[in-house]
Amino acid sequence: MSGVRHLYVHLPFCAHRCGYCDFVTAVGREDQHETYVDALLAELELERGALASRVETVFLGGGTPTFTAPAALERLLAGLPDANEVSIEANPETVTPALARLLSRNRVNRVSLGAQSFQPALLSVLERRAQPEDVRRAVYVCRDAGFDNISLDLLYGIPGQSPADLDADLAEALALEPEHVSCYELEAKPGTRFTHAHGVELERQAESMESYFERVVETLAAGGYRWYETANFCRSAASASGRDLRAKHNLGYWLGRDYLGLGIGAVSTIDGLRRRNAPRLVPYLTALAAGRRPPRELEPLDDDVRRRERLLLGLRLDEPLPLAGLEPALDRGALGRLERLGLAAHGEKGGAETLALTERGRFLGGGVTVELLA
Repeated sequence: MSGVRHLYVHLPFCAHRCGYCDFVTAVGREDQHETYVDALLAELELERGALASRVETVFLGGGTPTFTAPAALERLLAGLPDANEVSIEANPETVTPALARLLSRNRVNRVSLGAQSFQPALLSVLERRAQPEDVRRAVYVCRDAGFDNISLDLLYGIPGQSPADLDADLAEALALEPEHVSCYELEAKPGTRFTHAHGVELERQAESMESYFERVVETLAAGGYRWYETANFCRSAASASGRDLRAKHNLGYWLGRDYLGLGIGAVSTIDGLRRRNAPRLVPYLTALAAGRRPPRELEPLDDDVRRRERLLLGLRLDEPLPLAGLEPALDRGALGRLERLGLAAHGEKGGAETLALTERGRFLGGGVTVELLA
């Protein structure tokens, strides 16, 4: 099947901007929600020729997609192509029975809830509005609406977070029995309010984060979750009646597949060309209202860049990466050293050469992978 099979749609609107956020967002702007959806649908029509006749995944990210005015959100969902997996990000405080029904009747079948923590003091540090009871309620509301694929986002490394706090967060998440959990180390992104307020503390605690992450992996694995990607866990097939609960949209990124992005700041990678829509709302709306593509940056990806990206992303997964075609990007000397250190495993599957990180190598993550690059 030719054409792009993964579609990302960016909805930037939020009720407020959390201090650690560096995503492309717009606070409030309720008067522009309908106009923005007009622009998204216009961009989709301009780019529809790039899509396959059958799309595998659609992902609505933000921002807070579920903060978008309900009528505008429903109109957008109705205009998007059918897909096997249609995911939407949601802040827990935005989830109501009416919203859950809206999503369900418009083909959304996976909801990703930004829990971040279940500790009120830590939520205050993060400037999150949702409280623990909001997260629990959002999960129950989604279940009542028939959703059987729910993901929870958690953060670790929050200033003031103790190992006991992390254990409590993991226990709370497991008690809700989500199909998927994403657990990210909190980063100090340049230019954010959070970095100005807590950057020194985040640097000070950086060395202890490896032990925190080991705690995450151990706890979720013991709870029946598969550590299938660096920061992502899904219920194992044995505990999910054989269902593959990996996030299929993100899996497309990690496997190096092409994808189309719509909206301000959205990125597309198609046929060796990466393009980034400008992150500014007014030029985006103006261009599409006039029938033009939005302002964007273009970045041709040569074979060397594509091979290196394929190694960097593919080694995040728990399955061996086939090396066919990637050999020029691999430092064989470094591979030998890392094998002797027990951090990488060079093997064969079905007669094809493969590469994977060991469990210890996966804990060290990107640092090991970078060493493998020629």
